[in-house]
Amino acid sequence: MTLSEPPTGAALDAAVLEADHRDVMHSWSAQAHLPSFVLAGGSGSRVWDHAGTTWLDFSSQLVNTNIGHQHPAVVEAIKAQADVLTTVSPATANRTRAAAAERILARAPGSFAKVFFTNGGADANENALRMARLHTGRDKVVSAYRSYHGNTGSSVVATGDWRRVPNEYARGHVHVFGPYLYRSEFWATTPAEECERALHHLERVIRCEGPESVAAVLLETVPGTAGVLVPPPGYLAGVREICDRHGIVLVLDEVMAGFGRTGSWFAFEAHEVVPDLITFAKGVNSGYVPAGGVIVSAPIAATFDDRVFPGGLTYSGHPLAMAAIVATLDAMETDGVVEHAARIGRDVLAPGLAEIAARSPLVGEVRGTGVFWAVELVADQGTREPLPAADVARVKALCLGRGLLPFVAENRVHVVPPCVVTDDEAREGLEILAGVLGDVVLT
Repeated sequence: MTLSEPPTGAALDAAVLEADHRDVMHSWSAQAHLPSFVLAGGSGSRVWDHAGTTWLDFSSQLVNTNIGHQHPAVVEAIKAQADVLTTVSPATANRTRAAAAERILARAPGSFAKVFFTNGGADANENALRMARLHTGRDKVVSAYRSYHGNTGSSVVATGDWRRVPNEYARGHVHVFGPYLYRSEFWATTPAEECERALHHLERVIRCEGPESVAAVLLETVPGTAGVLVPPPGYLAGVREICDRHGIVLVLDEVMAGFGRTGSWFAFEAHEVVPDLITFAKGVNSGYVPAGGVIVSAPIAATFDDRVFPGGLTYSGHPLAMAAIVATLDAMETDGVVEHAARIGRDVLAPGLAEIAARSPLVGEVRGTGVFWAVELVADQGTREPLPAADVARVKALCLGRGLLPFVAENRVHVVPPCVVTDDEAREGLEILAGVLGDVVLT
């Protein structure tokens, strides 16, 4: 193979993998055991490699391509902005950044006043916690064990899953168990019991830590990577009441759940609660250019009117990312993407997954809303023993082999296609998943 005859097709895929494994250090991976999967392009809800093999994307990559791959209006907006101004200091006012903030605030409750832009979800949570600590003069942060908030100093320690343990360098973090009825920590048998007991647990932890020391409660509105754990009715409202009673800032992490994923612009809209700070990223521009941020309520924003906010990033409000936000949110509104996601979840995914659960002995529970679902796989429905890792890996491999790109976490397959997935595509993906579960024999 010479430079005048570059590889194509499967040979190009092999060359890409070789170069990638040689030169790229991958996140959350042992570097001697890297994936053998190449993506060359995508459109809508489908992706493909250089050889032309296609997959229906039921992962939305990292649950972020809400508007689908290569949406023409968003791509064009990025190109148009690049022709005008490709970068600008965050200390400089910029029209596109202002337009992006205006679009985001238009979707937030009226109590919110400003947007602080970041490069992604992790530093959004990082800066939200900084704001809460400075606003309250307190230090501690309470978050859930079943959570993921990002891979920066405080965000990863606020995280509850295994990624926190080797990274615990930040101070003042306390964890609690949130509601998860299928595997209740509270011996609950109904959603109402789970809600009441989880709230009691949170209240007790805050009291034991000293309410006057707690700056913030940080929760994913719907914990995503932890299992799409839609909170029971009344839970988030109960958290809001506890925070109000103790003068604690409520931060809701909408990085994964926001901007259409749950079938509403923000996931908290379905729970009759308004937080003090909202963190976002991913779906705000489908990850086309890295962007995230904090939507700041008026009282917290006022804290920094005459007091310097001691935080910033070189690429805060980067114009290419801002152009992608403006185009994404405009297209989502024009095309009715959020309403479409709600309907697909209600009319296609919910009944389709219920049917899979009824037929497969490997399914312990399905749960979710919008285009945000999890299928929890078990070795035994009676004991709820999680499906062994080897069998989960087989489920993933079979899905890939049959043209479905899944999002797999622990013993779960997360059904998280783009918000623009069609009815036929959603049914196609469910049919593949049903077939795979029917063919898996426990090891």
